[in-house]
Amino acid sequence: MKILTGLTATAALIAAISFANAQSAAPGTATGAMMDCSDANMKSANDSMMKMTDTTKKAAATKEMDTAKEMMAKKDMGGCKTHMDKAMGMMK
Repeated sequence: MKILTGLTATAALIAAISFANAQSAAPGTATGAMMDCSDANMKSANDSMMKMTDTTKKAAATKEMDTAKEMMAKKDMGGCKTHMDKAMGMMK
């Protein structure tokens, strides 16, 4: 019985940590959720990027978004998501 209680507590802790990580995952997004690679999210990210005033960060974000678009075209959604999340992090 003690082992079962310990396993239940461990599972609850892992679930809580996973939820907390999901809520704070992507800086620069309104909900904290990481951006999925879709045409709508690409447009939203591009619109946000155009409003950036820091030219150094804007250039870096543009490079990440260009790479994300290349990955999306190659159907590499994991690579696309990684670069899109990096770009969104620069848009703070």
